[in-house]
Amino acid sequence: MPKLINLEPFKRFFRSEQIGGFLLLICVAISLIIANSSAKDTFINLLNTQLGFGAINYSILAWINDALMAVFFLLVGLEIKRELVEGELSSLKSAALPVIAALGGMLVPACLYTLFNHNGTAAAGWGIPMATDIAFALAIIAMLGKNVPASLKIFLAALAIVDDLGAILVIAVFYTNQIHFQYLAMAGGILVLLTLMNYFGVKKLVFYLIPGLFLWYFIHHSGIHATIAGVLLAFTIPTNETAVESPLEKLEHVLTTPVNYIIMPVFALANTNITFQKSMLAGLVSPLGLGIVLGLFAGKTIGVSLFSWLAVKLKWANLPSGAGWKHILGLGMLAGIGFTMSIFIALLSFSEATHVAEAKFAILTASVLSGIAGFVFLKAVKTQ
Repeated sequence: MPKLINLEPFKRFFRSEQIGGFLLLICVAISLIIANSSAKDTFINLLNTQLGFGAINYSILAWINDALMAVFFLLVGLEIKRELVEGELSSLKSAALPVIAALGGMLVPACLYTLFNHNGTAAAGWGIPMATDIAFALAIIAMLGKNVPASLKIFLAALAIVDDLGAILVIAVFYTNQIHFQYLAMAGGILVLLTLMNYFGVKKLVFYLIPGLFLWYFIHHSGIHATIAGVLLAFTIPTNETAVESPLEKLEHVLTTPVNYIIMPVFALANTNITFQKSMLAGLVSPLGLGIVLGLFAGKTIGVSLFSWLAVKLKWANLPSGAGWKHILGLGMLAGIGFTMSIFIALLSFSEATHVAEAKFAILTASVLSGIAGFVFLKAVKTQ
């Protein structure tokens, strides 16, 4: 008999995110209003205020994007691990699909961008449309509620994790000036320690969370984006296939509410402060703007859908349970929400302020189009 999949924990996980999604969108609107008002300089100065001491003295914005978002990635990583062990991703073919789809969602947008910019001054920005903003994408699909099967939400979470890991790898290899290998080695040592504790049956969460703080610190100082520490830590937390609540499930329950109601809205408030300028509209039809908009809006949809179709037809993977090809197409649209990671790559790609401003507006435009299109499309598709 086929293995029965328990989706109830994941349904509980997303139930609170429906309200969190609305809070997230409200904070996006507030942030845009502030950025285009007389309060913008005060807000920017607030975000740039330094907090901390010694080697951990960072701006408020850095604490939000590198520390709070690491907690968000920890929560999503916990969910992915649980699904790999006992749920929707527990078979090899089910787990393979989001990996292959994410690969398509990175390659096709990068190629589309390069098609427009290969000989231009903005050629270095090819990595911009590769990234999916996991926080916004999950918030949008959570707002759909029962209009989409729970398995599709799991698939998007896994795809976005792989996508973000791919973006982090691209940043590390192509957009990072210097990697500090001594810090990477120390992070590797912490990861080995955490893995050994899991192997020898250590169950108390405190023995994972304290080394996890050091793991975050070392990865942050290595030059690689610190949020990957959350995913790595999540995969070392013990879980099980029984009805007894595991350490992983305990931590997941603790983190769900603060992540949905505090961390994600604060993240949106801090990162959507884009000041609109007249020149930005003209930038949408420049090679830079077209490369980003078409890369995210069309490239992600084509890449995710095409590679998913190839993987299933070649019998390398299976579709998520209860989902059809229309669901995959709509999910590909949501994957076009680039935003934070895309903006981060844009800042690394360009030194000219004009290019940065054009890229930010193009990313915002493409993300809004992708989010609306994906939401409307999936709302109209009946769960099979």
